[in-house]
Amino acid sequence: MSENRIKQLKIAVLPGDGIGPEIIEQGLNVTKAICKKFNYELTYEYAIVGACAIDAVGEPYPKATHDLCMNSDAVLFGAIGDPKYDNDPSAKVRPEQGLLKMRKDLGLYANIRPVTTFQSLIHKSPLRAELVDGADFMCIRELTGGMYFGRPQGRSEDGNTAYDTCVYTREEVERILHLAYKYAGQRNKKVTIVDKANVLATSRLWRQIGQEIATQYPEIETEFMFVDNAAMRIIQWPKSFDVLVTENLFGDILTDEASVITGSLGMLPSASIGIHTSVFEPIHGSYPQAAGKNIANPLATILSAALMFEYAFGMMNEGALIREAVAASMEAGIVTEDISNDGKAYKTTEVGEWVVHYINNK
Repeated sequence: MSENRIKQLKIAVLPGDGIGPEIIEQGLNVTKAICKKFNYELTYEYAIVGACAIDAVGEPYPKATHDLCMNSDAVLFGAIGDPKYDNDPSAKVRPEQGLLKMRKDLGLYANIRPVTTFQSLIHKSPLRAELVDGADFMCIRELTGGMYFGRPQGRSEDGNTAYDTCVYTREEVERILHLAYKYAGQRNKKVTIVDKANVLATSRLWRQIGQEIATQYPEIETEFMFVDNAAMRIIQWPKSFDVLVTENLFGDILTDEASVITGSLGMLPSASIGIHTSVFEPIHGSYPQAAGKNIANPLATILSAALMFEYAFGMMNEGALIREAVAASMEAGIVTEDISNDGKAYKTTEVGEWVVHYINNK
């Protein structure tokens, strides 16, 4: 999509649960500031999803929300989840079902999580500084196949046995691998395909197709790695990765593991790319304990807005300015309590306002 011919941006805004409304407000304010600065016309509309949608209409991803997403250019999404559902194993309708339904109905087959280090946060990483300093890789997780969507799925009548089914098709594997090679070609030209081919039939399909597709990209280095080895390598040698691609369940676990090495979950954005409208969201969840306290870190959501400009609209300069503003806020110490170095912490709204002010004055 050409940056030069896009002048109108239509965004669906889904704040969700917990701290979602607070962080989304700041992400949207930054989006507005960018559109004003670069002379784009922005239209946006709110919709409900998650626990708040269950409370309002009885389902976590209502049709009205889906219709809005389908008719928008991009979705800026907060978080879902509520303790009253987390603590009730018998609940038949859950907020997370809304997330899975949104992924399936929008065709969001790829979740992209950049893992980058910030100099001011390296000391907060659980790993030694020399291991994480300079780490910069991308995790690509397949989102619409695998065990999360496989059928049959259920429990026995006596409640003593449960089962899930893991299913992948050639089409699902091929499209995610081609995407991984596309991004690797724009980065450092290395793809790591993670599977468990020594045990699982679906992983053997992944490896077979990976070996076939690798021949189409001779300029890109390809390595295959078992998931247990990958989990260790992320901790032992995070700088060895460039683009890591894997199936749904493995990706869910590995991306969360990778996220903490940078020093804060509150700093990591994500993009869910699909065949319809793509979704941009922070990875940290709804953090209900902080809801309404104006202490949540909005920077991951603001960085998700940067991904939105880049991946949904091809506006690289706009995304770069947002990243510059975030880096400047951290350098100046204008951060929330989770990443504060000197005990001086700012409110969610104060951090967002500082980033907007920076953008306005560039």
